[in-house]
Amino acid sequence: MSYSWDQRVEFIVGHMYDIDNNGFLDNNDFQCMALRATVIEGKGEINPARLNEYKFIMKSLWDEISALADFDKDGKITTEEFKQAVKQTCVGKPYAEFPKAMKAFIEAHYKMMDINNDGLVSIEEYRYNCITRLAVEDIKVVDDSYNSLVSEEDNKRGGITLERYQELYSHFLGNENAKCPAIYLFGPIPQ
Repeated sequence: MSYSWDQRVEFIVGHMYDIDNNGFLDNNDFQCMALRATVIEGKGEINPARLNEYKFIMKSLWDEISALADFDKDGKITTEEFKQAVKQTCVGKPYAEFPKAMKAFIEAHYKMMDINNDGLVSIEEYRYNCITRLAVEDIKVVDDSYNSLVSEEDNKRGGITLERYQELYSHFLGNENAKCPAIYLFGPIPQ
């Protein structure tokens, strides 16, 4: 199965970043992500200090992304603007060269996925992450996606480490190959 770079970036905008579903990215989406991250990380509990940290991370990410992608400076980032910015800052680059705020967001997202905080995203945690974002009728498609994503080393360790997640995320955004394993980073490929 293949999943083009354009489709991947459109998925990120539409299913992960545009939290308020208004068709574009804006600061409100990033503040909603801060609250979501805090609630998920706290398993329903709100830690005010952690919420403030996430708000700072997300505000920094918004400021950085809007500086890179809000070409018409209207306070909104369209899917096309986001694609153009990702092409300029991520395509063909290793994770280490990603913008600082983007790396902070990726690390925060990993922490939300690693529910038991053991430093690995297991198949169970991957399932949970997918099911909370996507309409899935059969868990087998989620499991098949995880198994297509992970390497033999990941399986030996019992899941995906932060370092491996960073590598996969950089391939998801930066590798234009429509068949690289990172296409499964966020679950089954939408049909």
